[in-house]
Amino acid sequence: MLKNQATKENFKILTKKKPEKRLLLRLQNRSGRGSSGRITVRHQGGGAKKLYRLVDFGQEKIGQKARVRAVEYDPYRSAFIMLLEYEDGEKRYRLYPQDLKVGDEVICQDLAPVKPGNRLKLKNIPVGTSIFNIEIMPGRGGKLVRGAGTAARLLSHEGKYAQLEMPSTEVRQVPSDCFATVGTISRPDHIYTKIGKAGKVRYRGVRPTVRGSAMNPPDHPHGGGEGKTPIGLRYPKTPWGKPARGVKTRRRRWTDKYIIQRRRKK
Repeated sequence: MLKNQATKENFKILTKKKPEKRLLLRLQNRSGRGSSGRITVRHQGGGAKKLYRLVDFGQEKIGQKARVRAVEYDPYRSAFIMLLEYEDGEKRYRLYPQDLKVGDEVICQDLAPVKPGNRLKLKNIPVGTSIFNIEIMPGRGGKLVRGAGTAARLLSHEGKYAQLEMPSTEVRQVPSDCFATVGTISRPDHIYTKIGKAGKVRYRGVRPTVRGSAMNPPDHPHGGGEGKTPIGLRYPKTPWGKPARGVKTRRRRWTDKYIIQRRRKK
């Protein structure tokens, strides 16, 4: 296979149906601009038109059984989503895990059978189980592990907390009363796909990225010089003059106290 040749994913698992109309929402495209209209995030703009799917990351339908009616593509996320129909007739979207088929039943409650798609509290999940869509604080809905093909592993139960190994190899503790979904998220081959051409990136709303060293001095700290000259500075800087390489960019967050072991460096 050529280096830049595009690869195609297998979408045979998807159900051939139109998205659920009541669960669609049109979002305004601001193209990386803030409230003042200025560009705050570069390289955004254009892209194909798409509708946002209202996905349920929490457990509002707790205690009610649901049946998988369809598996669908979501243009706003890397993983596939599934359409669930509950006992009361209401339909909702949720993240689709592997090893689950159309027609299977799932449930969300404090204590439920440990099988893919079921959502239950961490304190009732056995050690070593793969989980995703994990809450950080009880009742706030799933925030962690929501990307295609990812899963966290439950390492141990210690008092009021459960220790989890995240996909990044980071080990953190989460309150045992938080909910999580059993299984691994679908579409594991997503990270191996090759886009193959620049036009396909533009369809996704990504505009071209230009090297700073190819710009003029007023436009970038790396700009200026003839040909492929080095950056000409003592250390790399951002377009706003701040140090870029070797500087910690992660802001101190309130969840830092729950991190037991940082991710291992590659």
